[in-house]
Amino acid sequence: MTSRASGPFAVLVTGGAGYIGSHAVLALLDAGWKVSVIDNLVTGFREAVDRRARFHEGDIADEALVAHILAEDGIGAIMHFAGSVVVPESVADPLKYYRNNTANSRTLIESAVRGGVRHFIFSSTAATYGIPDEIPVREDMPTRPINPYGMSKLMTEAMLADVAAAHPINYCALRYFNVAGADPQGRTGQSTAGATHLIKVAVEAALGKRSEVAIFGTDYSTPDGTGVRDYIHVADLADAHLHALDTLIALPDRSHIMNCGYGRGYSVLEVLDSVERMSGNSIVRRMEPRRAGDPDALTADNARILATTPWRPRLADLDTIVAHALAWERKLGERD
Repeated sequence: MTSRASGPFAVLVTGGAGYIGSHAVLALLDAGWKVSVIDNLVTGFREAVDRRARFHEGDIADEALVAHILAEDGIGAIMHFAGSVVVPESVADPLKYYRNNTANSRTLIESAVRGGVRHFIFSSTAATYGIPDEIPVREDMPTRPINPYGMSKLMTEAMLADVAAAHPINYCALRYFNVAGADPQGRTGQSTAGATHLIKVAVEAALGKRSEVAIFGTDYSTPDGTGVRDYIHVADLADAHLHALDTLIALPDRSHIMNCGYGRGYSVLEVLDSVERMSGNSIVRRMEPRRAGDPDALTADNARILATTPWRPRLADLDTIVAHALAWERKLGERD
């Protein structure tokens, strides 16, 4: 990580009590930034927010509250993580996703413009690509979301582009691939009950919190027949946000869309093997049919972020990601 000065302003992290947001808060604080957090605690956890940050319980759709925070806390940049993230739920309840991810983002962006915020970093997703024509996926490839979650994020990207063209604000939309792991120092991690992310599910199974792990499809065009995904350590992802912020500040007239991934994929079976190896426990595997819309493989072309920023992955190792996820899951077990 490069050294950074906090500058004359503070950073507002929306959804800072959530999984990725709480790691971004830590990264900002550790780098010397002043940080404020807004979170409604519907899915986030108050204890996940480092005490060095100023915490505001509330919703980003509350324009009066956000205006107060921007003015009182001296906010000059926003990192926007607040929203809903479960793909199957977005199919079943699309209006929830268009409210939480699109309409509320519109309100937040308007608050940012009114409050004179100059820099906006958006938590986007590889789901904006849908099923890509080829892999690895580049940012200039077509965006054809196949679910409301991906579309709700893509619509926010479009709003940011239009707003940046009309107002003195620049933005960076970071399209995440599969985020996993936990803070290497054990300060925060993924605490959501009933999570659907494979590594989280697998470590729960390895520690006896689940009876089995379902494998959806074994007939994909991949080396072992199971789906391949690009897993990025959440601490590396948080660091990418800091570099994105530095880039926006250095070039205030430029905005960016960048993939966040390692460019290396692992199959479902490789992930389960890693969890078994790192935990020393076996996992019961249940074979299920494919899920609709799941591509054979999805990996990132990360050339743009490597060329645009000084960001370099430090934890790009599956066993390391799994080890940190296991350590956090054991810590959660001690609290139960």
